[in-house]
Amino acid sequence: MTAPTTEKRPPGPAHSADPSPAPAPRRTSPGRNARLRRVGLRLLALLVLLALWQLVTALRVWPPLLVPPPSAVWDAFVTTSGTHDGVRGYQGHTLIEHLGISLRRIAIGAGAGVLAGLVAGVLMGTLPWVRVVFEPAVAFLRTLPPLAYFSLLIIWFGIDEAPKLWLLAIAAMPPVAVATASAVASAPASLVEAARAVGARGSQVVTAVVLPSALPEILVGVRLAFGIAYSSVVAAETVNGLPGIGGMIRDAQRYNQSDVVILGLLAIGVSGLLIDALLRGAETRFAPWRRLS
Repeated sequence: MTAPTTEKRPPGPAHSADPSPAPAPRRTSPGRNARLRRVGLRLLALLVLLALWQLVTALRVWPPLLVPPPSAVWDAFVTTSGTHDGVRGYQGHTLIEHLGISLRRIAIGAGAGVLAGLVAGVLMGTLPWVRVVFEPAVAFLRTLPPLAYFSLLIIWFGIDEAPKLWLLAIAAMPPVAVATASAVASAPASLVEAARAVGARGSQVVTAVVLPSALPEILVGVRLAFGIAYSSVVAAETVNGLPGIGGMIRDAQRYNQSDVVILGLLAIGVSGLLIDALLRGAETRFAPWRRLS
């Protein structure tokens, strides 16, 4: 009869198991901390601004007709956002409907201006004679305020949607054309020569080398174009602008409804910030190397 064999165990405590390594403490990345600080500072600045606004209205520095308190603007927001006492919104349309119609006008008008600016900028940046011919005209349009030619557009196209869309397109085209022409003309010569050395034709060089190199500056021009179009929306909706956020502001100004005017300005500003954030996101998505330069 053989003696039972005992299992040999490694030296160590009798009841100890293989301990798993303790999880490392989670660390917050510096980039996330920086973003949180920026958000906190912006919220603090907003709160300080609201407090100063409330203080000015409480001290009656100006009459409430000129500077309404934040509560009056909030009441205007509630009133224009639904149906109250049988009255729907402002002039039959809610605030979001006014804003949506203006955004549609900006998307169509400024979008057409951006496309025209891209085409003009590429031609001006690649063909010297085109730049000589069209650069003065683009600079001339860039210096004109929208109201300077809006009356002429009304004479040409009437008082419907056409003059509004043309005004926004003309306002948005020059910054894109200037930014695109400058970026295309300053494309790295070494990359262009390398593409031609491997047999790329003129159009292939432009689409595969020049435009990707110029994309960050082009996107900056697009952001400027939509900003200018947004600042021109009130001018575009001066005539027959209802429904529309600019038309709402102009109509409220006639009746000294300063709370509705401020509400419209806030709606334009907040939606403009959101659109600019989307364009910055597109810049990060399609031109991530810009952050590294």
